[in-house]
Amino acid sequence: MRVLFTAAPGTSIFLSMVPLAWALRTAGHEVRFASQPRFADEITRAGLTAVPVGRNYTLSRVMEWAGIDPFEGVRADLPPPWDVVNDPAGATFAHLLKGCAAQVEDIDKPENFPLVAGLVDFARAWRPDLVIWEPFTYAGAIAAKASGAAHARLLWGLDVFGATREHFLRLKAEQPAHARPDPLAEWLGGYARKYGGEFTEDMTTGHFTIDQFPGCLQLEAGHLEYVRMQYVAYNGPASVPKWLWATPARPRVALTMGLTATDLFDGYTINTQDVLDSLADLDIEVVATIADEEKAKLRRIPDNARLLPFVPLHALAPTCSVVIHHAGPGTIGTVARHGVPQLSVPYSFDEPILARRLTERGAGLELPHGKATGQAVREHVLRLLNEPEFRAGAAALRDEMLALPTPNALVPRLEELTARHRPAA
Repeated sequence: MRVLFTAAPGTSIFLSMVPLAWALRTAGHEVRFASQPRFADEITRAGLTAVPVGRNYTLSRVMEWAGIDPFEGVRADLPPPWDVVNDPAGATFAHLLKGCAAQVEDIDKPENFPLVAGLVDFARAWRPDLVIWEPFTYAGAIAAKASGAAHARLLWGLDVFGATREHFLRLKAEQPAHARPDPLAEWLGGYARKYGGEFTEDMTTGHFTIDQFPGCLQLEAGHLEYVRMQYVAYNGPASVPKWLWATPARPRVALTMGLTATDLFDGYTINTQDVLDSLADLDIEVVATIADEEKAKLRRIPDNARLLPFVPLHALAPTCSVVIHHAGPGTIGTVARHGVPQLSVPYSFDEPILARRLTERGAGLELPHGKATGQAVREHVLRLLNEPEFRAGAAALRDEMLALPTPNALVPRLEELTARHRPAA
């Protein structure tokens, strides 16, 4: 079958989609990956066939609208309308409606409009059997509707999108029949009619949803069909340095704050110097992946610290005793596969919830970014190193993840679901 992937041009999101794209490719299916023109080189570096569509644009509006600022105070909760997942019982339709309307106008329309026409044109020409899109890229659902393909969302983190939609539909049904506005359905319905169809609810969340995390870490919407698979790390083109070949002589503690902090924001939300200094007298080896602009801010580098701009996390994590990170989904998934205790310092979007769930699972600890002083990080790292229950919890989470189907093992299920959901020719 023909499978069309599409995503907004974000490196972290794209990397999380590569293993499934390659699983389908190696199973003999034709795979294309569509995104804006400036992202084509990133796609081809992963060995995939790129389809440049639409025009270039930036994701910065999403972050600005969400109120995310690493230095002026990151929201502990999700912004509207996604904040409903924190207090479903207290949610009102008026609050959700206002948030959903703003989401459509300020995020969905400007981020998808430059992509839609080109993606639809390609889909109608190539005729995919299945379109796989990530939750911000509704253009994938529109193209699937226009070309008669089955389609699925591929989650890269918590399904705050599906859960929010479920709460919206629940509260909408409680309103009088004449007072049930639905900004997302109205926007997507306009595109459906433009291309000869009508709005159907699958345009908001896919015919089915592919989830890369075990249930203990995930949010779910009860009205959706989820298909789980293992998170398999892909960190892009990389080589393993010689120092990483051998087992470390001392406990190794990794520090990584992810790509987004420097790619989209102004830097890290922790004081890197303070953290490194706090760990300097411990009998450990600290390996910190620090962007060059962050490294330039440091006044000194402790003797027990090794600083590098990049190390493939899937190669580094198995050698570690503890990993300190920002609670990004890709980082959590990579580290969890190797049963390593984690210290999360979350700062945006779904990261606080992921960090809390990881802690509740017993696989690590969390520190709100505003409280992540060097001394606090030191105390938490010592607990993770010395209290065996954290390694036991991390091992249990690893086993739960590895019990899920691999991307390759999931392919027959995707073939079955595609046949079920693809409209009859």
